[in-house]
Amino acid sequence: MIIGLVTAVAASACYGTGSVLQAVGSRKSARREAATASSTATTQHGGPSLSSTAKAAVTWEFMVGTVLDFIGFALGALAARMLPLFLSQTVISANLIVTALLSIKLLGIKLNRREWTSIGVVCSALVLLATAAGHEGNGDAARSTHWWLLIISVVLMGGGWTAVHFLGSRAAILAGLLSGLGFGAIGVGVRILDGIDPFDLPTLLADPALYAILISGSVGMYLHTVALQIGSVNGATAALVVGETVLPGIIGVLWLGDTSREGFAWMAILGFLLAVAGAVAVAWFGEPDSHGVAPAPEAKEPQPSSVG
Repeated sequence: MIIGLVTAVAASACYGTGSVLQAVGSRKSARREAATASSTATTQHGGPSLSSTAKAAVTWEFMVGTVLDFIGFALGALAARMLPLFLSQTVISANLIVTALLSIKLLGIKLNRREWTSIGVVCSALVLLATAAGHEGNGDAARSTHWWLLIISVVLMGGGWTAVHFLGSRAAILAGLLSGLGFGAIGVGVRILDGIDPFDLPTLLADPALYAILISGSVGMYLHTVALQIGSVNGATAALVVGETVLPGIIGVLWLGDTSREGFAWMAILGFLLAVAGAVAVAWFGEPDSHGVAPAPEAKEPQPSSVG
């Protein structure tokens, strides 16, 4: 349990730091696009184009953030196999706190009192969950569950891609939420994945859950990048937190055998609900105007010269 918690906390730190660095890179790229008045930076619906997202992805800040995300993914996968999903995913989702604190330094964001209170609620919820958590399930699931995970992942990620294209700048929170659902699907997929223990490559490659992980991870990363480009970094991360916490937690309890300690079910439920509510509150109370990309400076009109 302790090793699993330490692993989940380390994953959370990697994800939180990575999100802020990716936001720095995304916004630096957006400012460059705005300065050059590029007509290819956005789609006709106002969202970032694939080319602008690709340019954001090659900034050094974004690349370092992506490396941290991959490290976080590996650590999170280990945590998902050692802890109940409602605990591992919630601890990992505490990257919202890391994101908020680093945003103050790297993005110049000032958190208001309600945001600080919401972050405090999330911290308190994590203490309740850690206290109440019991043993993780064995991860055994019917083969149909593996296929359903793949189908749902394709539908959600395809829907997110479409929504970003047609909703444009209005899709920030939705993109964050769907990216979170994608990362949540990764947690479920890692838990039920065949061919891991003991390692068996043919079995691993034949498991639909593997492809659900790959699709959810790649498209989820794209949607998270878009959310950081067009919305509040804390709001997008909070939406991601809800997506990656709620569904995996419910699936873990109902279908994968995750449990709380004897007599502590009420504490686990309370902690889970407070964690989600706190994350939503950060998104709700965030100040989009102060979190967004700083506009390019306006050109000054030339002053008439005086003739002496």
